Amino acid sequence: MSVFDIFKKLEEQRAPAPVGAPEFIICGLGNPGTQYENSRHNTGFMALDTLAEKLGADVKRLKFKSLTADVNIGGVHCLLMKPTTFMNNSGEAVVEALNFYKLPPEKLLVMYDDISLDVGRVRIRKKGSDGGHNGIKSIIYLTGSDTFPRIKIGVGAKPNPDYDLAAWVLGMFPKEQGEALESALERAAEAAQLIVAGRTDEAMNKYNS
Repeated sequence: MSVFDIFKKLEEQRAPAPVGAPEFIICGLGNPGTQYENSRHNTGFMALDTLAEKLGADVKRLKFKSLTADVNIGGVHCLLMKPTTFMNNSGEAVVEALNFYKLPPEKLLVMYDDISLDVGRVRIRKKGSDGGHNGIKSIIYLTGSDTFPRIKIGVGAKPNPDYDLAAWVLGMFPKEQGEALESALERAAEAAQLIVAGRTDEAMNKYNS
């Protein structure tokens, strides 16, 4: 097979470019800046990047106070978002995009870190409280709703009750947790695609651990 034939085959396999307005928003939470890139608090960004890579997308267009990309997931036009606000103001980016496209909160999926889950674990919820997570708190406050689905990705609990929470979530994953983290990110990306397809219950049964 020639190089031309290989590229032609890859082009045929690629999903068609989405047209029209997004019907669904997938937002990964984190903090902007290279100093936070691989921190526990940026696990939502990592999950979104994993999903984008699966879909052949590059999340780099600046829009709605976020880095964004348009993708096609099973025929649904989705907007991928990584807010460039800091975590505590994540809702500013999300509500701007929801309002612009006139989408209800139910058409928003948020992926983020959770200290109540061990590294490697994933938990999907259809709705719920902020659970003490400042990014989710900001989204609930500014949208006025908690009825959006979310994927929580475990980053592990503080080593002891006196350990500073900010220092913990802004810290990096140790090398020995890399494999478990990678597995969780892959499962989060797969679950996101099921949720967009309206198969949230299936995603919960398959990936909640």
